[in-house]
Amino acid sequence: MSGPSRPPRRYPYVDDGPAIYVDSFATIRREADLAAVPPDAEKLAVRMIHGSGQVDLVRDLEIHPDLVTAARTALMLGAPILCDARMVAMGVTAGRLPAGNDVHCFLTDPRVPALAAAWSTTRTAAAVSLWEPLLDGAVVAIGNAPTALFHLLEMVLAGGPRPAAVVGCPVGFIGAAESKAALASLGADHGIDLPYVTVRGRRGGSAMASSAINALAQEAE
Repeated sequence: MSGPSRPPRRYPYVDDGPAIYVDSFATIRREADLAAVPPDAEKLAVRMIHGSGQVDLVRDLEIHPDLVTAARTALMLGAPILCDARMVAMGVTAGRLPAGNDVHCFLTDPRVPALAAAWSTTRTAAAVSLWEPLLDGAVVAIGNAPTALFHLLEMVLAGGPRPAAVVGCPVGFIGAAESKAALASLGADHGIDLPYVTVRGRRGGSAMASSAINALAQEAE
């Protein structure tokens, strides 16, 4: 049985993988204004732009001054990565993880539907409650559900374990902007200094969240 054959080339495009990778990051650095980004978070910003395709993302980025150090140290020490959605978890590049870190998403856990029904909340938020045994010192990546970010903050405010760092980039029209604003104001409002990165407004998503984790996992671009 013969294998697939390439169709006739009809469009002019770059199809060299390494060249695409290099040129993509060069384009971002050429077009994005990174002047306001903290020096240690520049590669974080670049990867988040790469994951979203939006060079104007920089103006909406909020990065806690301790975010990069806190997240990278935690990951080097073997901290798990807790994700709100499978798409976020699948976007984390295993080869970049410094300690073979475990990547978890509990959305399909059989306990989740009953918890969501009992609490009258989303399954994504209910799944966050199952993070508790792993949450202390973990790195959190939320890219889909505002309810997941709200639930995490409520757990912390209730005296629950605190993660080492939070990538809080849920996307959407209902609650996304508000949940990210709550994350950014956690220190001012409640005196809890939790290192984070977020994006003001409605933008976010799985690719953006996993791109942030990939940048935090390894210094190399």
